[in-house]
Amino acid sequence: MTTFHIKRAPMAALMVALSVSAVSTVRADIADYEFRLVQTNLKQGDGAMVSVRLVDKRTGGTIPDAVIFAMRIDMAPDGMPTMTAPIEALPSTEPGIYRFKTNLTMEGGWQLSLGAKIQGESGTLQNKLILRAVP
Repeated sequence: MTTFHIKRAPMAALMVALSVSAVSTVRADIADYEFRLVQTNLKQGDGAMVSVRLVDKRTGGTIPDAVIFAMRIDMAPDGMPTMTAPIEALPSTEPGIYRFKTNLTMEGGWQLSLGAKIQGESGTLQNKLILRAVP
């Protein structure tokens, strides 16, 4: 009988280890996150401040400490994708909120494109957000 239990013990330990690892590997996918504009209408002109919130779509909670490595703002929504403006990242005033300073030279539709890495997640988050410059 002792031989019977000894042979089964490694199998039982393996099954327990596999079930624990299966539970612990459940993670978010990069598609579970998105940037959302805090404000969709901004005053036209130099010094326009664009704020976005990085959100976990599953919980609605904000995600701090993402690394934004790509940003662009252009007038693609109004059919002018080559009409770009300079954009500069600014320090955050609260966790999960990312701010940018730009020059919205014309009133109309603008597209903010962002590329970011989220700590603990693989892949790259890419979002295109539409905002409006108003007089």
